[in-house]
Order: sequence, then structure tokens, then C-alpha cells
Amino acid sequence: MSSIIRPAVVLFGALTAICGVLYPLAVTGIGAAAFPAQAAGSIVEAGGKPVGSSLIGQAFSSPKYFWSRPSATSPMPNNGAGSSGSNLGPNNPAQTDAVKGRVAALQAADPGNKLPIPVDLVTASGSGLDPEISLAAANYQVHRIAAARQLDTARVQALIEAQRQNQYLGFFGEARVNVLALNLALDAEPGQKR
Repeated sequence: MSSIIRPAVVLFGALTAICGVLYPLAVTGIGAAAFPAQAAGSIVEAGGKPVGSSLIGQAFSSPKYFWSRPSATSPMPNNGAGSSGSNLGPNNPAQTDAVKGRVAALQAADPGNKLPIPVDLVTASGSGLDPEISLAAANYQVHRIAAARQLDTARVQALIEAQRQNQYLGFFGEARVNVLALNLALDAEPGQKR
């Protein structure tokens, strides 16, 4: 019996050391060496203080900021520890009610805006953590932000264009902007305060 148990225990110990210790240490070391910012969480700083991550969405509610895509994570929006979608289909009454409520909130925040509301401003993503919005979603919010900050709409649109990220490899996805980076750029404008 010991001739069967001993090799099994040795193999278990060896695989535990290789797969549970050596491999994770090697991957972590390579990641930290090759991609130091990403391995450290892609932390964004403003005024020497960390204000977020470029990879995790944040909820902004003030009219002077660009608003992110809605988040369905629980127990709070944009919960990095609980990434999830709502799992509600387009015909689900709860989804329909949530979208109607978000449309009403956008219209109430900017009653004069007659542009079509982009879908990414009223529907949550699969992860619930999207840090970016489409150019259409950013442009939809220009008038509200310009009025709240007393900026020219052309200046706000120029900030969007300056923060624009093109499609991955020129054809994957769509052009987008990182909401945190865009809001920090707004705060950096002369005469603006956080």
C-alpha cells in the first residue's frame, strides 16, 4: 500500500509547488516587469493622490461631469469585487423599467437636448465595470456639462476629441473615451474646480 501512497503524495507535493507557488510567482514577476502600470492596477492620480483606475468605471452624478455607463454590480455600482451584469433580457419588464428610468433622468438633467440617447447611457454592460463610453454618449452630454461649468460647447467637444481612443487594431469595437480621464481633463481646465 505504501508503494502506491508515497508516489501519489510526492506527485501532489510537486504539482502543488509548481502550479500553486512557482507558476503564480513567475507570471506575477513577468507581468510586473513587462507591464508595471497594469500589474499595479492602472491607478490614476490627480494632485498626487489616487483617484481611481483607468480599467474600472466610476459613478459620477454631478451635472458638471461626464456620466459613466450604468452598472449592475451589487451591492453598489462599479463594485470591482462583484463584477456582474444584470442578466435581464430586452423583454424583461425590470429591464424596460430601468431603461425608462434612466432615459427620464437623462432628459430631466438636460431638457433641451434633442439628440437621440445612446444605448450605452441607459443599459448596463456585462461586467458592470466599463470605464469607457462611446463618442456618441460623450457628445450627448456636452451641452449639460458646458452649461454646468460655464464652458463653450466647442471646448468640451475638443476635450472629448483629445481623450478619444480609436478602435482596437483599427477595426475591433468602436471609438471611445475613458470617463475618468475625461473628467480629470475637465477639472484641469483653467478656472475649473473639482
